[in-house]
Amino acid sequence: MASEREPCIADRPAPDDLRARPAAQFDVVIPARYASTRLMGKALLPILGKPMIVHVCERARLSQARRVLVATDDLRIADVVMAAGMEATMTSPDHASGTDRLAEVVSAQRFDDEHVIVNVQGDEPMLEPKLIDRVASLLQQRSDAGLATAATPIRNPEELRDTNVVKVVLTQSGLASYFSRAPIPWLRDDPGSAFDAKESPQSAASFLRHIGIYAYRVGTLKALAAAPRSPGERAESLEQLRALWLEIPIAVGVVDHAPLPGVDTQQDLDRVEQALRQRGPVSSEGSSGA
Repeated sequence: MASEREPCIADRPAPDDLRARPAAQFDVVIPARYASTRLMGKALLPILGKPMIVHVCERARLSQARRVLVATDDLRIADVVMAAGMEATMTSPDHASGTDRLAEVVSAQRFDDEHVIVNVQGDEPMLEPKLIDRVASLLQQRSDAGLATAATPIRNPEELRDTNVVKVVLTQSGLASYFSRAPIPWLRDDPGSAFDAKESPQSAASFLRHIGIYAYRVGTLKALAAAPRSPGERAESLEQLRALWLEIPIAVGVVDHAPLPGVDTQQDLDRVEQALRQRGPVSSEGSSGA
């Protein structure tokens, strides 16, 4: 490797590597629980007069998924979803993570181990349907990977300090090497420059921010749910590190922009409502439906 290369620039596919590719046959599963530490019952909170979970379902139905299914432990959420003409299934209230909830669904549905499932979070009403299609398509094309996700360049140096912003480093072929809440890769010779926009405005753009959307092969999902938490997962509180611990390759597609953050607080809810008001109503035309 040439010494003059910047140490923080990862060898990775171009930002548009997920565009103009055939869609995979896949289903979307949306884990949604009522209990939330920071915003109780947020799945049912209204945004422009409509429960948030319904907004999420409508976004997912604009993808090329053959089916959109909400997996919940609360009858109130299931009733709201079904009243909106969409599909919901009840799952155990004892699951520790969304992965466990998804694993229960795929087992009950008896999906083939090679079938692709996209996990869409129930608190992301601004998620772009094309991003769902892209991670599903990426996994279909990467036979060497057990799951696929997405990342975007970090352009704001403040995000490097933020432990809520997960960073990812890729291999030359676009597989994940590691995920961390710390700024990785670390600039050994001048670590301060990574945090100084005035001194090094380009250094931040050389880092990648992970986008929390996953496409799984069903067999991989079952293996992850059956495995114990890994040391890195416990240390960083990042469930995707379990896959790397198990040596399951994770394909990462780099996209130009991240979707707007999900809803964790009332302020987030207000922000999303304003953004949706400006965008206008979601059209069902072209939806694949549930």
